[in-house]
Amino acid sequence: MVVPELRPWRAARPHVVRAATAVRPRLARAAAAAGPRIARLTRAAKPQLARLARPKTVQTWQYTAGAVTAGLALAAGVVTAAGPWDASGQRTAERDRAAVLGHTGGADHGRTSGTTEAAAGAPQPAPSAGAVLTTLGGTTNAVKSAPNTKPLGAVLDPLLGSGSLGSRHAAAVVDVGTGRRLYGSSADEALTPASTTKIATAVAALSAMGADHRLTTRTALEPDGKLVLVGGGDPTLTARRTADGWASLRTLADRTAAALRKRGVKQVTLSYDTTLYEGPELHPIGVNPNIAAVTALMADEARTDGSTRGPAPRVSDPAAEAARTFASLLGDHGIKTTSPEPAKATKRAKTLAAVSSPPLSTVVERMLTNSDNDIAEALARHTAVATGERADFTGAGKAIDAQLKKLGLPLSATTFKDGSGLDRADRLTANLLTSLLAKAADPGHPDLRPALTGLPVAGFTGTLTSRYTHGAAGLVRAKTGTLTGVNTLAGTVATRDGHLLAFAFLASDTTSPTAAQSALDMAATALAACGCR
Repeated sequence: MVVPELRPWRAARPHVVRAATAVRPRLARAAAAAGPRIARLTRAAKPQLARLARPKTVQTWQYTAGAVTAGLALAAGVVTAAGPWDASGQRTAERDRAAVLGHTGGADHGRTSGTTEAAAGAPQPAPSAGAVLTTLGGTTNAVKSAPNTKPLGAVLDPLLGSGSLGSRHAAAVVDVGTGRRLYGSSADEALTPASTTKIATAVAALSAMGADHRLTTRTALEPDGKLVLVGGGDPTLTARRTADGWASLRTLADRTAAALRKRGVKQVTLSYDTTLYEGPELHPIGVNPNIAAVTALMADEARTDGSTRGPAPRVSDPAAEAARTFASLLGDHGIKTTSPEPAKATKRAKTLAAVSSPPLSTVVERMLTNSDNDIAEALARHTAVATGERADFTGAGKAIDAQLKKLGLPLSATTFKDGSGLDRADRLTANLLTSLLAKAADPGHPDLRPALTGLPVAGFTGTLTSRYTHGAAGLVRAKTGTLTGVNTLAGTVATRDGHLLAFAFLASDTTSPTAAQSALDMAATALAACGCR
């Protein structure tokens, strides 16, 4: 199925053209200067490539080496010309070019140039994805479509058929500028997507609630004097001394204690409310360090080791633990509490204090960059709440499916059993994944842009930090997916001549995760190096 043609980019055409034209000579000079170094790297990598590639024909491995060589040259050239990278993995050249359009956003959503921090000479915010994507275009009104120079099958077929990707694999590549599919191999076959499911969760949540939506945790005082800590389903709520911009349980305790003292209250019966969500809290995979119990109230994702991402031991009852922490924080302000017990806040209860998460755009970016399962399941439940579905695993899956259907996305044979991709019963197609990415790039859907800006940057951020060290670093932005026997990759890639492609690769029955990841990375690197039709 061909993705519908995207509407043209409209804003700031002259600025974009001038900026794109200005940077091309520097990119060309840098790539040329990097040539000898790239050749040495490629010679060093040649034995590894030979092992990874299927030794069927001389042309296959020669093309593989050539593709990686071009990818290395391009990566080195762009990094050299574009200069340093900011903390979010955005090239400063992208940031500066986007600034011409007057956008804020990206890693620092909502910050304006008039703030004290900006006036003090701090770096400007990373650009919104709209500006970054627009500057990839060389025409006056659209992202440049891929040139008709080389059939993409000749590039990808040898790499995807190397044997490292198991007995079942699917792939699709779409030109983001036109929505035209450039490549498809079993693209409509539904396979286990693993964590690339989070792209669908992101798009559904942003579509249902909007990029500016915030998740609020509050305290409410009942007429009988009972204090209720009401969970708002914010998986980013933190009890750490430094909140780093996330909603703080300490701040909520400070505000609640102040409100109680104002009323002359020094002792309360404390309860906590988790009724925003329904159904079982335990994910179908069972107790697992990759995810906490799914509840509307938790602090620091119920981690017990001080970590902020990745697998970690979790407390068995996150809501009760968060309530106990909250009681302790109230105690620091001289407010005595009973041992907290679960209870639902009534409609008569009056809100005393509240703290809210950053905008949903920022929460989505954190989910995608870190492949955060706790955030993914929370956003799936919130999508259910926003659309009137039951806020459990089943209702969340229905809500995601319904939101994507409203966007006109191809859902044939797809199944959503959760929002994170940890459930092996999930089924997505490569066609759907590339369609999701193209839809997020559509200027007609600006609220969906964080589904792109949150993707890890190859060689620099998130789950791709240690990958692409020998090719396409900085050019690929993609969501990884890994389960036993399953390896997937879906995202965008900037080609050597400045075009933007969306791709999705799914592989099942893989036997070596390392070899499978290498094969996926080589395929994405080949896309970065080619001018394909």
